Amino acid sequence: MKRLKWQILFGISLITLSAFVYFIQIQIFETPRNTFFHIFQDLAFIPISVLMVTLIIDQVLRIREKRVLLKKMNMVIGAFFSEVGTDLLKLFAHFDLHYEALSRNLIISDKWSEQDFSRIKKQLNGFDYKLDSSKGDLEVLKSFLKGKRNFLLGLLENPNLLEHESFTNLLWAVFHLTEELNCRADTRGLPVTDYKHLSGDIRRAYVILISEWLSYMKHLKIDYPYLFSLSVRTNPFDPNALPEVK
Repeated sequence: MKRLKWQILFGISLITLSAFVYFIQIQIFETPRNTFFHIFQDLAFIPISVLMVTLIIDQVLRIREKRVLLKKMNMVIGAFFSEVGTDLLKLFAHFDLHYEALSRNLIISDKWSEQDFSRIKKQLNGFDYKLDSSKGDLEVLKSFLKGKRNFLLGLLENPNLLEHESFTNLLWAVFHLTEELNCRADTRGLPVTDYKHLSGDIRRAYVILISEWLSYMKHLKIDYPYLFSLSVRTNPFDPNALPEVK
């Protein structure tokens, strides 16, 4: 209420000041006809001014805000892969029946271009993902995800991620898998139907995780070459990857 009152007083003051200036102009130059002509000319320009402010300037500000938001989101995504994502890709690999065929497409190097990332991502959209939850150790996966549960919940509470639908879907898929595994006292000796159900949950998270990982690697390649270099040297799909620079 106080703020609104201040705005009203400020508006009245500006209008009064403008009227006073026009009054002085008429008194000095004694040309009321010309003064009123210019007043109406200024009024005629107001719609154009509104157009410039609302459409052009506002659009420029939106683009700038979007870039700032994107930078913040990429920082959060980077924290996710550093804390959870990269290790999770390694754990999921134990359940992947076509891991060797998949990993051959994901040996990223510093020679990759933006077109290479787009090409591989498009190629993987048609990849035949086959995962079997009974093939790997679900207890290890369960323990890992349980230890990261609070971290994942913290990411879901981050308002910046509301603008990133695909990454939000990834978090929900991983969190759902975490809850599914936590609900089972022992993941060994489960019915075949239950293993099939868990295979579907792992596959859902795995497919989105790979897509987001590729997008993140592309972002690092363009904006942060030094971080990209480390990520290439710790590539979870490269069996020969070593963090040491050789």
